[in-house]
Formats: sequence, structure tokens, C-alpha cells
Amino acid sequence: MSKAKERIVALCADDYGLSHGVSAGILEALDAGRLTAVSALVNGPRWPAMGRELLRHCENADVGLHFNLTLGRPLAPMPTFAPTGTFPGVREVIGLAMRGKLPTEEIRAEIDRQLDRFEAVMERRPDFVDGHQHVHGLPGIREALLDAMLARRLAGRAWVRDAADRAHRIALRRAHMGKALSVRTLTSGLRRAAKRRGFEVNDGFSGFSDFDPGKDYASAFETYLRAPGRTHLIMCHPGHVDEELRALDPVTTTREQELAFLLTPRLPEMLEKRGLKLGRLSAALA
Repeated sequence: MSKAKERIVALCADDYGLSHGVSAGILEALDAGRLTAVSALVNGPRWPAMGRELLRHCENADVGLHFNLTLGRPLAPMPTFAPTGTFPGVREVIGLAMRGKLPTEEIRAEIDRQLDRFEAVMERRPDFVDGHQHVHGLPGIREALLDAMLARRLAGRAWVRDAADRAHRIALRRAHMGKALSVRTLTSGLRRAAKRRGFEVNDGFSGFSDFDPGKDYASAFETYLRAPGRTHLIMCHPGHVDEELRALDPVTTTREQELAFLLTPRLPEMLEKRGLKLGRLSAALA
């Protein structure tokens, strides 16, 4: 297919800063030119050092805040939301959001703290913001997040991930439909809320996985390229497994499988076959 007809898609690695192994794997993929965005967790002990390392590798990629309310500890006490000093699980957060029971003032303060910590290390604003386990799109959280971003004059400067793709695209991919449709339902108001405040969002989203190490990730990735949107975004979770990761997250082996695939010629071959090319979403949205 001619270069003029190639469609740009963005490929974003989530969870940078989760552990040294995960972060090192993402840097490998960045250096190989196989990623165009990195989403960083900043509330853990790895962030300051790994953030400074990311600065040396991210020239050709968007770098954003992976806003987190479900893993580890908040950056300051949240007596109502995290009374034990650690974040609740995602199911509890979803339940609170759906019942309108979230302590939004505490969450807004944590949003500001995480944005501050990102900017202190990266020495600039984030190119985008999304959420660990898509919590940024939940009702109550999305309004607090977007208002915080608006107060920082990020409208027109940072985009927001929309994980709620259109139903017909999800159906055409014929994979991971249950998870994709669930996220679509839970976060369906994010796009409208972001647009109303002047933020750009991606059009098209894929990358859902059941994180089963017995399945072929390359075959799964092929489904992510079906029915791409106008400014399509694919999430991935590459990395190396280390003891730090095993202590924090159940998703381990599949991270190495994803990284191995990203570094093989199969990725560019798949893209070329479909007339797609990796690019930065910030450039495509501009």
C-alpha cells in the first residue's frame, strides 16, 4: 500500500514505573521504535529514578500519566477512600462510582498530587492522561480528573484516553468482547465530558487481553488492528518479570510474551499488511 494511504495508529505501553523489570522492557521497546506512547505510574517507589531514565528514551513518543487509584498507596492520606493506607481494588472502586459514593474531594487531591509528581520528574506537562484499570473514565472520577486538567491549562495540550470504542468495531474484532463492552459501558460518558472541556480524545481503542500465557499474543494483536478508528489507540503491557512485579501484580508471564512479540519483525509486517503505521497520537490529533 502506498505511503500516502497509510493510516496512523498509536501503540501505548501501560504501567511504566510498576517495577524495574517492567520499565526496562518498555524502554527496550521504545528504543526499537515499537512504541509511540508510554503511560507512567507515579505513586510507587520506582517512579523518580525510572522517570529520569524515561527522559533519555522518549524523544519519539508521547508520555502520559497512568492515573492510579487501585494499586499500591496514595501519595498522601485518603482517610475515606483508602482508610488502611492502600488503595481499594478495582471492583470496589467501580461499585462506589456506580453508586455515587466516591469521596471526590480526596480523589481530586490525589489527582493533583500525581500530576505534580509526574511533572516534577519529567519537567513538563503530560502529553496525555489515562487510568490504571481505566478508572479515569468512571463517573465521578472523570469529572474530577478533567476539571483538574482544565485548571492546569492542559486543554489543547494533553489528550485523554477513551477506552470506550464503538460497539460495531468491538464486534468486528471478534475478540475480548466481554471486557471491551464492559469498559465501554462503565466509561461511556468520558468522551462527551472531555470534549465539552476542550480535550481531544482518540477515536478507536483496542488491546484488551485476558492475560492468558497459554495463548498466542501475536494472534491477539492481529485482532487489535481490525476496524481501526480515525485516530486509533492500542494499549499493551510489555515488560520483564522480576520479583518486584510478582509481589505487586498478577500479570507477569504475558508481559514478557508481549515484549518478545513487539521486538520481532511480525509487528511491522502486520501493520504493513493492513496499511497501518505507528505514530504519535498527539501529532494525529493535532
